[in-house]
Amino acid sequence: MSGNTFGELFRFTTFGESHGPAIGVIVDGVPARLSLKAEDIQKDLDRRRPGQSSITTQRKEADQVEILSGVFEGVTTGTPIALLIRNTDTRPKDYSNIKDVFRPGHADYTYFAKYGVRDYRGGGRSSGRETACRVAAGAIAKKILLEKGIRITAYTLAVAGIYAKQINFDHIEQNMVRSPDNDQAKLMIEAIESARKERDSVGGIVEAVVKGCPPGLGEPVFDKLEARLGYALLSIGTIKGVEFGSGFASQHQKGSESNDLMVVKNNKIRTKTNHAGGIAGGISNGEDLVMRVVTKPPSSIAQKQVTVNTRLKTETIEVKGRHDPCLCPRVVPVVEAMIASVLVDFLFLQRRHSSSTL
Repeated sequence: MSGNTFGELFRFTTFGESHGPAIGVIVDGVPARLSLKAEDIQKDLDRRRPGQSSITTQRKEADQVEILSGVFEGVTTGTPIALLIRNTDTRPKDYSNIKDVFRPGHADYTYFAKYGVRDYRGGGRSSGRETACRVAAGAIAKKILLEKGIRITAYTLAVAGIYAKQINFDHIEQNMVRSPDNDQAKLMIEAIESARKERDSVGGIVEAVVKGCPPGLGEPVFDKLEARLGYALLSIGTIKGVEFGSGFASQHQKGSESNDLMVVKNNKIRTKTNHAGGIAGGISNGEDLVMRVVTKPPSSIAQKQVTVNTRLKTETIEVKGRHDPCLCPRVVPVVEAMIASVLVDFLFLQRRHSSSTL
């Protein structure tokens, strides 16, 4: 168990470090004859890449994906798909002052405690740059889902306590913060820019909605749909909490308010409300899947902080380099990718079961 591979039937393994020559991913379990071009993957990578706006890190990476194997004449062959993304704007010297120092909030100390060595260049393997590999794999998963009529949409619901007041999917790609509310997006951006000026950072909430998910996805007991989704989403470095449907707000409801009453619509069983977020008993019920994740404020801030070095001496550090003051805008496509990977895995697993009459 290495922790570098995700999934069962649709699975991928990521590799590479933040300031190494390249990062990449091997995707296995993709069916043959799926139409796939580099552009299909690139559009999601462009949404995650650094340097895309004034409120993201100014590291300039094109994140151009190269398909090395598994695709021939525009279609998948059923063999492993190897994807490579070269690092072109690395600055390892930005981290030379912290090579023996543990940055607060980062994985520096825990990696050192586990392995006895660490890549101090931007965190190496623990860097958020690794998520580009997930987005690349997730783009393939999303393409598989789209052929089944399943669409995933994530967006920034809140930043620094400022919430979207409307959910308009058309607004999401119209503003830098990827909010579904253009008016509230202006306030979110102001909060992010204010934090940057103060050499600080802010957190937020990303919400995701899955439309077209059929009933029946998920396995009983230990492989519940929300359990696997939670595992996938919490594997993203900045995520500190996950909730589904009404989530933690359920504590304020009574059972009579929380229960989603069943009805028949168009000769199908549906529910009048969706407090459960589209999942009952760990299995999808045919309603929209709704989930939210909390992103912590990025740990890399330019303020002076007290920490400890490898010699167990106290030091004061200032983290240099190019960093995001808020991760929500770039986490959106990562959240979509991880959800897509879980759903494709469950779709493939569902083939093992007899056909449902639902």
